[in-house]
Amino acid sequence: MLRTHQNQLTLWEAILPEPLLNLPAELEYVDQILDDERFMVPFLEKFNTVRGRPTVPVQTYLRLMYLKFRYQLGYETLVREVSDSLAWRRFSHIPIDGKVPDASTLIKARKRYGEDTVEQLNELLVKKLSEQKVIRHRKFRTDTTVVESDIHHPTDATLLQDGIRAITRTVNHIRQLASHATEGFVDQTDAVKNKVLSFAKVLRRRMSRSWDEVNRITQDVVDITQNVLQQAESVVEKLQRTKKPPVEAQKEKLQSLVDKTKQLLGQAKEVIGGNRIIPDRIISIHDAEARPIKKGKLAKKVEFGYKVRIDETESGFVTGYAVYTGNPSDDDLLIPAVQHHKEIFGSAPHAVATDRGFSSRKNERALQEEFGVRYVSTPFRGKKGKARTELERAHWYRNLQRFRAAGEAKIALLKQKYGLGRSRFRGHSGTSAWVGYGIMAHNLRRAAQVGR
Repeated sequence: MLRTHQNQLTLWEAILPEPLLNLPAELEYVDQILDDERFMVPFLEKFNTVRGRPTVPVQTYLRLMYLKFRYQLGYETLVREVSDSLAWRRFSHIPIDGKVPDASTLIKARKRYGEDTVEQLNELLVKKLSEQKVIRHRKFRTDTTVVESDIHHPTDATLLQDGIRAITRTVNHIRQLASHATEGFVDQTDAVKNKVLSFAKVLRRRMSRSWDEVNRITQDVVDITQNVLQQAESVVEKLQRTKKPPVEAQKEKLQSLVDKTKQLLGQAKEVIGGNRIIPDRIISIHDAEARPIKKGKLAKKVEFGYKVRIDETESGFVTGYAVYTGNPSDDDLLIPAVQHHKEIFGSAPHAVATDRGFSSRKNERALQEEFGVRYVSTPFRGKKGKARTELERAHWYRNLQRFRAAGEAKIALLKQKYGLGRSRFRGHSGTSAWVGYGIMAHNLRRAAQVGR
């Protein structure tokens, strides 16, 4: 049963001195913003049920997620800190004698509401701030970055090791429910661990022939993986006649792990065979949608995760974002970004500034002719003619490029202060929610700074 509000006033609060009831200025301003009933609409439209156990009040949930991403806290730390703080309890609309929701309850709520709800909340927040004249939206800039997945550096052998460990762990759960199905399954985790650890001795030599030994060790891991997969498929086959729901759930999980590990096995065989360029390469058994992405950085030649587009206006608010699987070309992302800006604010921006990655004659023509953008500052790549060189030297053009360069600082801020450096939620859906909550926390804090 969905609950949106909770009566906060209790007898204990009625007798407290007034200074203890006052919130810090930032939290008080954010609390006033989130009191708007429009933020309840996405939850009422999708999750408004009257049956079942009462949910965490939406007002409480939104404020707890703000605190989580504002201060980059884990769920358990968040629950502990809110329990110990009178100000945070009042901000979250949790009575003094009330129980703070468990970490597991918040995790389930986040998964239930999904990334679409977070995206709606961000759009509603931007529209509200625009109505209050807090956001100006005549200038527009956009850039892309990579939000890394919460995974280790992937190699063919370690990925197969992850698959073996996950399969073995699931089979051990099945053994407690249906021990007959797991007869003959041998734990190979120690054997594959020893093989993976032997890589360190080989790579320390730094000689060309060491790669032959790497391939040999990887082949040994492949052989162990094939043996584990045969045993796991035998377990799945033995469970076909079992109809108990707990066993069915574990059987489906095991089958999914077997399928993913087979894909990793195929990748490893191709690499051993000499093919190192594999399209849509899987880099994690736990986050199969994450991809290796090259952004031309000297410090990180390859990043592992999802590409994210960040849209911003001259007011310093993030007005739009999108999370992509893989590494789509930047010049294909500019028009959708400007279209989203127009849908949010009702008009296209007066000026658009991007880096060279977004530039193309097609994009420039579309911005000027279809959207009516007056000033377009998207430097061309390669050799330029005399007319183009003079245009890019114009005073207004360079001013817009200075405005565009500040977007790098915004991305750095989002990564360092709001968690966009690494997503702790898995999959494209989880990363989209992670990015959305981080941006919402940034915009709320920015509104508190501007509005106070």
